[in-house]
Amino acid sequence: MEKIQHSHVQVQGLKLHVAQIGTGPKVVLFLHGFPEIWYSWRHQMIAVANAGFRAVAFDCRGYGLSDHPPEPEKANFNDLADEVVALLDSLAIDKAFLVGKDFGAFSAFMVAVTHPERVLGVITLGIPFLIPGSLGIQLDLLPKGFYVTRWAEPGRAEADFGRFDVKTVVRNIYILFCRSELQVAGDNEEIMDLVDPSTPLPPWFTEEDLDVYATSYQNSGFRNALQVPYRCIQLDCGITNPKVIAPSLLIMGEKDYVMKFPGMEDYMRKGIVKQFMPNLDITFMPEGNHFVQEQLPEQVNELILTFLNKNSST
Repeated sequence: MEKIQHSHVQVQGLKLHVAQIGTGPKVVLFLHGFPEIWYSWRHQMIAVANAGFRAVAFDCRGYGLSDHPPEPEKANFNDLADEVVALLDSLAIDKAFLVGKDFGAFSAFMVAVTHPERVLGVITLGIPFLIPGSLGIQLDLLPKGFYVTRWAEPGRAEADFGRFDVKTVVRNIYILFCRSELQVAGDNEEIMDLVDPSTPLPPWFTEEDLDVYATSYQNSGFRNALQVPYRCIQLDCGITNPKVIAPSLLIMGEKDYVMKFPGMEDYMRKGIVKQFMPNLDITFMPEGNHFVQEQLPEQVNELILTFLNKNSST
């Protein structure tokens, strides 16, 4: 961890916090989800750097140590996709492998569709091909107390989270979202109420890890994090007839709650997703949950490195 270098890079008028390790000519750019930051890729960054790649991870705008956009309530996924391309430009990187988890997968897909010349390959964890808008998550098919729907309501998550300190909020989210069932609140409860305060952290997530996240969110707050992804996930991103041609890998934990989304398992197992990603391989990890890259880092690293080595021209 001490070999990871940190800097702030000017991207589209914002200073983004960037972490890097490795000096190889082939670049792997990691895109985090919620409630994550660059740190969620710590295990993968070191592994790919040791294998001869240059690993880059960053805090998305409004997350961690990166600047907030001037009007967070107007932020959307197009901003994030543009940010990825602009960051590559700022770092003088022509092409990269994109590795996205959770909403970071949306950004990876959008960049691969709109800027295929910048993408060597795409790896996503926990999310098969989806983009915001009509090709995204169909919230109308999910229970009304589902967490995405709740957090999409302006002010609701702020009130829910505001009852606790930041560290407790992050702790609760990690405990809640490593479960295999959908997170649905009843009429008279909020999402944070779904966690018993006595529940321990998962064994692969230490108090030291929690401190890193808590410190980060004490800096950034949740304002932008609630806008992107939750409050813009239904906005059409303007992409029609999307297709990712780059070689791709989906790593899916079979105990990831996303597997319980209506139609999601068939979408993956029956190969429907390959209509959008014809060069896609899918690996299911029997014990994997939604935080699989932190939960089972050695197995995930092996899958990532196999893919990178297979798709890297010498």
